[in-house]
Amino acid sequence: MAEDIELLEAWRAGDTHAGSELFERHFRSLSRFFASKLAEDVDDALQATFLACVEGRHRIRDGASFRAYLFAIARRELFAHYRRKRAARLPDIEELSVVDLAPSPSLVVAKKAEERVVLEGLRRLPLDYQIVLELTYWEDMSDREVADVLEIPHGTVKSRIRRARLALDERIEQLAAAPAVLASTRQNLDAWARGLREHVGAPDRS
Repeated sequence: MAEDIELLEAWRAGDTHAGSELFERHFRSLSRFFASKLAEDVDDALQATFLACVEGRHRIRDGASFRAYLFAIARRELFAHYRRKRAARLPDIEELSVVDLAPSPSLVVAKKAEERVVLEGLRRLPLDYQIVLELTYWEDMSDREVADVLEIPHGTVKSRIRRARLALDERIEQLAAAPAVLASTRQNLDAWARGLREHVGAPDRS
């Protein structure tokens, strides 16, 4: 099986079949990334991300994985989307939450009360905290990959993840409607957060 980088180079050289294979490999995870943050325009954001990828507008950082490269582009496209939608300038957009930027209800449907609390908690975090946790829980990215997506020094990513988890715990405490839900969510946070990935994004296209 061809590596992602090989498919990308073939796509850039005009091989549309390579482009289709690369798209299919990463469609589900990128769809998750945008669906948890955008109430609309998910398809446009996906297309913009893959277009920027094949056009090579951003270079792959030395030692970075293709996934980290792709999600770094997706993060930039997400920020660009919100900046286009807002009349006022957003210099510190990574510190705003999805609820700050687009307060409409999430389109993601979670059946369990604990999952609903975690999902809403994620949406109320600063964007980069939300991204850090989703990449960790949903995409099983390494600390190094997360650092490359956020374009921060690798040595600082562990503290970023720790702060994001503490912030999520605070949101969960605010949102849980019953003590039992709060206790269950906190006791099994990793499991509830990882389980959410099945409810987010488009279905597999295979």
